[in-house]
Formats: sequence, C-alpha cells, structure tokens
Amino acid sequence: MAEQSDNSNPAELELGAPRAGSGWHSRGYLPHRDKLRLLQSITFRLADSLPQEKLRQLEETLSVLVPEERDQAKRRQIETWLDAGLGCCALRHPAVATAVQNSLLHFDGVRYHLLAWCIMPNHVHVLIKPHTALAGIVQSWKSFT
Repeated sequence: MAEQSDNSNPAELELGAPRAGSGWHSRGYLPHRDKLRLLQSITFRLADSLPQEKLRQLEETLSVLVPEERDQAKRRQIETWLDAGLGCCALRHPAVATAVQNSLLHFDGVRYHLLAWCIMPNHVHVLIKPHTALAGIVQSWKSFT
C-alpha cells in the first residue's frame, strides 16, 4: 500500500485534473504520482494492442458522459481489449517474454524494488517501489525491450 508519510491533501488524491506542484502528472490518461518509494502499479502495452480506430470510436461513444464516468468507462474498455489479445501478441513467445522479464529484473534493487510482474501476450503489469524517477525506469524497460 502507498506510503502516506508526506502530508498529502486528501482532495489531491481524487481523480481528475492533477494540481500543479502536487507531484501528480497526466498526459490525457490515468493520472500518476512520481514519488520515490511510493508503490507504483504500471501497465505498458505493445503498440498494436489497441487499434487506433477502436480508440477513436470509443472516444466518440463516450463523449456524452461526464469526465469521471468517461475515464472509468474508457479504462474498463481498454482493459477488456487488452485482455482479448488484440495485435501480434509478441509477448506470448517465450524468448520475447524472457527478454522483457530480464529487463524488469536488471535494475531490481538498484533503481527500484520489483515486487510483482505479469507478462501477458500483448501487455505487461508491474508493481514496484521506485528509488529513482518513474519516467526513467519505464523508459529503460521500453528501450531495452
């Protein structure tokens, strides 16, 4: 569970627009907080796992909902599509999955503490406690693999 030692404002934890200077970031999708030693659940996917046409249709369909409902519905649908195994599913090949696993294990204990991971056919779930900036950690996994 996330560490609560920093005096965060509980209102800051609500989904929505991240407050400037709060440590929360968003680029149009799930907001996240980059803070050292704060448990992080990370999902990354193969580029073809979510067809752009499906995403455009989903945005159009959900445009009638209020932002909070739209975000929740979008996340649910994306998870459904990821679990359906769309795209080339290169991660189902043992050699490719092993390369991804090796990249996750490479800096375990140095840049982060790796707690759990699951490599799916077209996406990866990771639970870490970072010791360095989250963006650099994720970038290193993606560039290596």
